Amino acid sequence: MKLPRGSSLVLASHNTGKLREIAELVAPFGLNVKSAGELGLPEPEETESTFEGNALLKARAAADASGLPALSDDSGLCVTALGGAPGIYSARWAGEAKDFAAAMARVERELKAKNAQDASAKFVCALAFALPKGEHEIFVGEVHGNLVFPPRGTRGFGYDPIFIADGMNQTFGEIDPDLKHAISHRAKAFAKLKQALE
Repeated sequence: MKLPRGSSLVLASHNTGKLREIAELVAPFGLNVKSAGELGLPEPEETESTFEGNALLKARAAADASGLPALSDDSGLCVTALGGAPGIYSARWAGEAKDFAAAMARVERELKAKNAQDASAKFVCALAFALPKGEHEIFVGEVHGNLVFPPRGTRGFGYDPIFIADGMNQTFGEIDPDLKHAISHRAKAFAKLKQALE
């Protein structure tokens, strides 16, 4: 599964925040990165029941449609007191408008409805790397922490402003992006990908 420097790679996502973060993480590989949106590739419906399944579905669709190696990420927030929700539905909780302020408010509302004392949560990232009509590999990273309300910080994206990683006192929405890239669920999955591609 080696990719020589200068090779083209499709990032199978239409999420601008995620694309920006993944592009920064793959920059050291020296690859010619294109997004699925740039190539006019459709966004497949996520019909699998796991992060790994949805990541592979998206990577496989992009690789087969473009004829290029593809990398896809399926990630989300899993809240312990909500039985792991929103989980694979993290983006869908934000609706068509990708309104994560509303999604974070829903998390808070549902925790209050359960009178939950447990604020623990984790971010999960499954990265799928697929070759056109060929082999694939999946790499998973997790970061554990706790939720805080109201949301804090304007950096990052998605649920970052309500998540504080274990051992830290600032949310992912407050910390420097370089620090987030070093400790996040996505960074951990990328470390495994890097080992596989080297």
